[in-house]
Amino acid sequence: MRILLTGGCGYVGSVLTPKLLERGHEVTVYDIMWFGNFLKEHPNLTIIQGDIRDIDAVPMDGMDTVIHLANIANDPCSELNPKLSWEVNVLAMMQLVERAIACGVGQFVYASSGSVYGVKDEPEVTENLSLLPISDYNKTKMISERVLLSYQDKIIVQIVRPATICGYSPRMRLDLSVNMLTMQALTKGKITVFGGNQTRPNIHIQDITNVFIHFLGLGDKVTGIYNAGFENISILDIARMAAEFIPAKIIVTESNDPRSYRLNADKLLNTGFRPTFKVVDAIKEIIAAFRTGKLKDEDGCYNIRTMRRMESNGKM
Repeated sequence: MRILLTGGCGYVGSVLTPKLLERGHEVTVYDIMWFGNFLKEHPNLTIIQGDIRDIDAVPMDGMDTVIHLANIANDPCSELNPKLSWEVNVLAMMQLVERAIACGVGQFVYASSGSVYGVKDEPEVTENLSLLPISDYNKTKMISERVLLSYQDKIIVQIVRPATICGYSPRMRLDLSVNMLTMQALTKGKITVFGGNQTRPNIHIQDITNVFIHFLGLGDKVTGIYNAGFENISILDIARMAAEFIPAKIIVTESNDPRSYRLNADKLLNTGFRPTFKVVDAIKEIIAAFRTGKLKDEDGCYNIRTMRRMESNGKM
């Protein structure tokens, strides 16, 4: 299969790309590389540095599938430049699927976000509940989903709503809850928890990348929207889990982020997918990577720090 993977140099893409290559796929990664490129050379891998807003430069001819990961990720980055966020997350996505259809691509797999649900009181959040996005980032994901679904009569559409992702990647992110709290314990000996009672769903990076591969194999047998998250844990409990492995003091402060919800992924499980990793595995591998020197607490591991630096240098 010939696959176009946008954002393939990112946190998720850097784990997904080698898996696709191992399975014999021909992969073209299209990425702006604001955070670098950690992919290794491979005869079936083509890497192109580019902006998905430049739609005519995106290599679409001959592709069988598009896996669309590229986006302005998380609330702080979207708030830094809302115009950029809407252009990349919504407009570019629409242009990408239209070009895919025009070029005869058969399948479009899209990485949305479980954060589109906002604050939910229901014991479990399923795909048929209403969306109440709070931030610009959440809103761009909701609108992108609805735009994409309007094309489902012309191309196979599979939308994944991931929980908060955790675990080690060559292009590491330390601005995600499990990763961040674990790194705080390692470097500071204390963990700062904002609020703490909010329940958040989590998914290991190995599992979310396997979800995308799972959908490739299903083709048109499964379409639509699927939650992907298997451990609903409070932020405070995540901190306690990290502190079990690293002696650290937990400090609880007030939070202005009220998002709290328990993601239900039964619809995904009913397609035959089975998760194999847990939050505790992510904590352990981050500790191991840090202690062996493979992982450092650097600005490049935080999206907002990198984007602020780029904006100040006029590179965004």
